[in-house]
Formats: sequence, structure tokens, C-alpha cells
Amino acid sequence: MPPDSGREVAFAGRSNAGKSSAINALCHQNRLARTSKTPGRTRQLIFFALDETRRLVDLPGYGYAKVSETVKLQWQRLLAAYLEQRRSLAGLVVVMDIRHPLTAFDRQLLAWGRRTELEMLLLLTKSDKLKRGAARAERDRVIQAVAAGGRVRVELFSARTRSGIEPVHALLDRWLDVQGTV
Repeated sequence: MPPDSGREVAFAGRSNAGKSSAINALCHQNRLARTSKTPGRTRQLIFFALDETRRLVDLPGYGYAKVSETVKLQWQRLLAAYLEQRRSLAGLVVVMDIRHPLTAFDRQLLAWGRRTELEMLLLLTKSDKLKRGAARAERDRVIQAVAAGGRVRVELFSARTRSGIEPVHALLDRWLDVQGTV
């Protein structure tokens, strides 16, 4: 890992929820973060330096990756250590496929984020897979489900159509303390 200084935003989520695709879309790249249709391809913390003091971090997916239980336990320990000890962590983007939001793992991650008072964004990816009204209804349902926790923002996002990029950029700029942001 790079030194624990500066500011980082981590992307966490279920395997194949679209973490790497979201990072690519937000960075206006096609192949910065490696994507795959096979769950569990990201097997370590991958740091993307935006400049000398700011980074995005692609975390291994949780959930249904086809790996051994031993590997899953290693990933859990790695994630727990990173999320609990990293001082430069400024925000957490929890990436969820809009068709499968708020799994038990997602709820665990949200509970952890609330306990540590970390700012969080729930990014409902693959929103282009639903009709606009259905996507908004699902977003509203997720907002209602997480409303009691505070400090959680919910956004619709599609890496394929690039919808939702602007509000996410604005939030990341604030978390990463980019000059000239509100």
C-alpha cells in the first residue's frame, strides 16, 4: 500500500456490481481498472493515483466470487484492516447493482461505515438496465431503507451510458479536497 497520507476514496461492493467499470467511467478511461464478467477478478487492493496526494481504491468484491473459503476469509481480513485502520480514507463508495441492492454484505458494510462515521455513497450501478421510472423507484426505496443512518447519499449510475457521473464527481471532489469545490 502507498503511505497512509493524503486522501483516498475506496470503492467496495459485491462481486460484479460494477466497481471497476464505475472507476473507469469516473476517470474517463476504458481500461484503467480491469473489468471482467467473471466475479472475483479483483483480488487485492488496487490504488489509482490521481496525483501525489489523492487516490481511488478498488477493493476486492464480496459475495459470490468463485474462490475458496480460505481466499474469501483472507479478503475479509484485508478489507477489515484497510477500512478500520486507514487514516487517509475520506469516503466509501458502496457499489450495488440496482437490480440487487442492499444485500446482507452491503448492510454490514453500511453498518461499519456508520460506526466509524465515514461518509458514504451508495452507487446504484447498471441503472440503464431498468426503465427510468423503475430506476428512480428503486433509488427511492434504497433511500428509505438507509435514511435512519445519515451520512449516506444514494445516486443512480451507469458506466455504459455515463449517467450520474456529474453528481459523483462533485462528491468525490469534496471528499478528496480538490481545490475550488464547494
